[in-house]
Amino acid sequence: MVRPSVPISRRRAGFTLIELIVVLAIIALLVSIVAPRYVRTVENAREASLRTSLGVMRDAIDKYAADKGRYPDSLAELVQRGYMRQIPQDPVTGRQDSWQMLPPAQDNATSGKTADVRSGAAGRGQDGSPYSTW
Repeated sequence: MVRPSVPISRRRAGFTLIELIVVLAIIALLVSIVAPRYVRTVENAREASLRTSLGVMRDAIDKYAADKGRYPDSLAELVQRGYMRQIPQDPVTGRQDSWQMLPPAQDNATSGKTADVRSGAAGRGQDGSPYSTW
């Protein structure tokens, strides 16, 4: 007895449940490999941006002190006098007002309130040091 062949148009098209599970498992494996690297890359970029912002602000403070003979009273004064275009955003906290200003040493004869600047972010960098000590 010969079985009549089923026309192609009547066959069920689509994926089986096993095929879908295998594809989802492969996608999940790839995501689990890529996600930690992505998060680490974002953290590296955030820390590099923080170090750059601190360097730029410290350089502006030093130039202001060299030009005026005293330290600025605030970061806003640096912007007002043209030493910086704007106060940078702290990349860890996401705010411009979280910077911690450090006064000059007591034995320093120059006046002003801001001799150094640090991040006001809580937490530690990838090297284990607190952001507030950078």
